[in-house]
Amino acid sequence: MDESSSARIAALIPLLAAFDITADEGHITRAAQALGVPQSSLSRRLKAVEKTLGVQLFQPVGRGIALTPAGRELFERTHGLVRALDDAVTVVRGNADPDSGLVRFGFPLTLGPISVPALLTDFHTVAPRIRLHLVQAHGEALADLIRDGRLDLAVMIPSPVDLPSIPLGHQRIHLYVAHDHRLATRDAVDLAELSDEVFIANPPTYHLRHLLDSWCAEAGFTPNVTFEITEFETLRSLVAHGLGISLLPEPETPHPDLRRIALTAARDRTIGLVRGRHRPTPAVARLHSYIAGHAAARLAGG
Repeated sequence: MDESSSARIAALIPLLAAFDITADEGHITRAAQALGVPQSSLSRRLKAVEKTLGVQLFQPVGRGIALTPAGRELFERTHGLVRALDDAVTVVRGNADPDSGLVRFGFPLTLGPISVPALLTDFHTVAPRIRLHLVQAHGEALADLIRDGRLDLAVMIPSPVDLPSIPLGHQRIHLYVAHDHRLATRDAVDLAELSDEVFIANPPTYHLRHLLDSWCAEAGFTPNVTFEITEFETLRSLVAHGLGISLLPEPETPHPDLRRIALTAARDRTIGLVRGRHRPTPAVARLHSYIAGHAAARLAGG
């Protein structure tokens, strides 16, 4: 490596974090907020990167900005390096104080009102200095956040096959109907009996919807889904009002207007604890160990 190349690298390294977060956000204001610097300071850093390289890296698009072809190539070649450096610094700093730190933790929309808060309350009792940043989302969104390094750990139902995970338990799926539905007095129902029913379900990107479609296909029919909704409490309310039936896990809070009916062939989903592929900080490792040892009874429920 010649002297001029070394000088360019030395000039760029302090600025790459500014470039990386701006390229990721696509917006100067949000990137400045994420870095905790004034917008003017961030703009100067970006101009310095462009001056050092001698190429334009960003171009205005609407109210935001987008990468130029040269900017895209730089981002693709340096994004992993910046993340790896951030990971290394995080681990080294975390090792200095294993009882503190930040854990970015995700959990699914079908868990939360009782089980996850209770679990995290117990963890906070034994590790009060560890801070938790919580995200609740559907399965594929949580998986993407883990893959991108924006979450450290997530409880997922089920675990994606491409990420490290351990099983925590199972979540039983039942049929739910309104109290005046024709099946409301039944203790158990075979899926084949539901071929003429109207279903309320999640969008196709949700795992529960995939299960509904595949289980009904096995039973010989395509479900007639007239309402698609992402929010589970509203979904249950629609069922309670008699607008359709649904296959769901047992809610963590009581729903007296719903009738739960078992499926003759038991249907379950595996609950897993998923982590990223980067080396965990001591705080992340501590929460992972705690959940692995304490979560199964709390989360499997129903």
